[in-house]
Amino acid sequence: MTLKEAEHPIMIQNAPPENSSPDAPGTPITVELASLRRRVAGIFYESMLLIGVLAVGFLFPWMFIFFQLDLKDPPTWVRWLELLHVLVLLGGYFIYSWGRHGQTLAMRTWRLRVVTAEGRSLSWRRACLRYALAWPSVTCFGVGLLWAFIDLDRLFLHDRLAGTRVVQLPKR
Repeated sequence: MTLKEAEHPIMIQNAPPENSSPDAPGTPITVELASLRRRVAGIFYESMLLIGVLAVGFLFPWMFIFFQLDLKDPPTWVRWLELLHVLVLLGGYFIYSWGRHGQTLAMRTWRLRVVTAEGRSLSWRRACLRYALAWPSVTCFGVGLLWAFIDLDRLFLHDRLAGTRVVQLPKR
């Protein structure tokens, strides 16, 4: 944890109790930015879970399509369609998870949550922005992830650009 993380804890709005109305605000809780080690471990765990998401949402449907159409060597436009399918499938998973709960399945396990710099839940627009910025951050030789080593707050580049933070939630 950097000195800046310890001096400036983030206040986030805790989820309202289950039996209260959905409009009732929760109690604010103080959290700290998640450590780099914890976020990287979460990324590795997330990649394991994404194998299942891709198997069900991508592999099985395309195997069925290729079998039905008897495609041995698909044309280029089909390959582009496959790539688009992956981007939309993963986008749906991440954007829904971040926008609705602030957490993906792996982030729940590691008690991580994505919030704005002010500690608020992500809007759908900001979740879309974070998703769009994460692709080049991860795929360009991981430069956006390596950025955390030179960033004062140890943020990934896509979090810095999107105005988001990954915080560690306290134990229940």
